[in-house]
Order: sequence, then C-alpha cells, then structure tokens
Amino acid sequence: MKKKMSAKAIVSIGMLSSIAYLLMMISFPLPLFPNFLFIDFSDIPALIAALIFGPVAGILVAFFKNALNYIATGSATGIPVGHIANFLAGMLFVLPTYYVYNKMRTRKGMTLALIVGTVFMAVMMSILNYLFILPAYTSLLKFPDMRNYVVPAILPFNIIKGIMMSSIFMLLFIRMQSWINKLTIVKSA
Repeated sequence: MKKKMSAKAIVSIGMLSSIAYLLMMISFPLPLFPNFLFIDFSDIPALIAALIFGPVAGILVAFFKNALNYIATGSATGIPVGHIANFLAGMLFVLPTYYVYNKMRTRKGMTLALIVGTVFMAVMMSILNYLFILPAYTSLLKFPDMRNYVVPAILPFNIIKGIMMSSIFMLLFIRMQSWINKLTIVKSA
C-alpha cells in the first residue's frame, strides 16, 4: 500500500528546500584547496527533513535546492555537472547519517551517525569524482583531466566539509533532539 505524504510534510519540505537553497548561496572556498571546491551548509536542512519525515524527504530537499540553484544561477554550458555532484554529496552524507541514527537515537548515536555520514560521503565522492564527475567535466565541459586532485584535494575537502557540517548540525541537534524525536514518533504512529 502506498503511503501518502501529509500536507505538513509537503509544506515542511518546501520550506526546508528554500532554506537549503539560501544556505547554498552562502558558499565559500577553503584556503589551500582548488577554487572549484566550495563549502556550504545546505545539506543541514536535508538532514533535518530526513530525520523528521524520512529519507525521501531528505532526498527531495536536496533535489529541490539544487534545482532552484540551477534555475537561479544556470550554467554557462547548460550542463549541471556541479549540481549533480552537490546532490550526490548531500545524499551520501544525509542517508547514512539518517540510517545510523535510526538505530541509535541518542546524542552519541547522532555523533556516530555524523561520523559515518562524513566518512561515507568523503570516500564515495572520491570514487564518483574519479570515475564519473571529473571525467564529465573533462568530456562535456572541456576542462583538463583533474582526476589527480582526488586524493590530495577532494577526499580531504569532503572530510573537512563533513566535519564542519556535523559540528554545526550537532549544535542544532542538541537543542532540537527531543522535538525531532517527538515529531518522528508522531509520524510513525
């Protein structure tokens, strides 16, 4: 039997997608890393959506923020390789964090979940960048082959990004934990 999303969930996903889009616009590079790598905290609303409404909600928030950003900023080439990479990175962070936290619904569980999400995202994005994303930039956008950046730049960048997102999220989570758990219990009842 198909489960319908409530009006509250739909409105919340829209609101969290808008917040994620705004956070995506506040991005910045890290010193010592290539200038095409930017930090933003737009995956935090997707993680909140996943924790409250389930993994599909987290996926939708990540998708909508990237779609909004692509519509607003476009691309000189019309090819959204960076937006696809951002969406994949978000999912590789949010989904493992969601699933680990659902097994251990404590602060320690969330800490472990965020560590797992960070490591999973960093490793998988390194593999995806080497095999697909960077070659797409090379073949579709005529960039030089940048696969030699994976180990010295992309892997540590994603670890740092995950640590920064996790730190900020934990500050929010400490204040929101009982509220998130209450909404999750009501949702599943």
